[in-house]
Amino acid sequence: MLTPAEIAAVAAKALDNKKGRDIKVLKTEEQTVLADYFVICHGTSSTHIKALVDEVDKLLSEAGEPPIRREGLRSDIWVLMDFGCVIVHVFTDEARKFYNLERLWSDSEEVDPATLPLPPLPEED
Repeated sequence: MLTPAEIAAVAAKALDNKKGRDIKVLKTEEQTVLADYFVICHGTSSTHIKALVDEVDKLLSEAGEPPIRREGLRSDIWVLMDFGCVIVHVFTDEARKFYNLERLWSDSEEVDPATLPLPPLPEED
């Protein structure tokens, strides 16, 4: 079982693996009971968003942390993946600017994903 920080680290790595744009990790544990971390990024197309979401799902499922819920897969503008203590948001650029979660949660601490503890992951083929 991974810690919230490890789940956020794996999610951020997965998004980076598939060239997610402007990846942000917000530590929200002091602001809400919804999650300890929000991981936010955007993709360049609906195909790119699907690839990003699939990579997060794959890496975290392989690490024993499958998503509890995925919402928005058919909308093509915003997909939310709920891992309990971590919520991953993948947007189109336009939707990200419109919803502006970074401003909404601006009292949260932005965390450099490189500083989060990354657990050992299964080797890629």
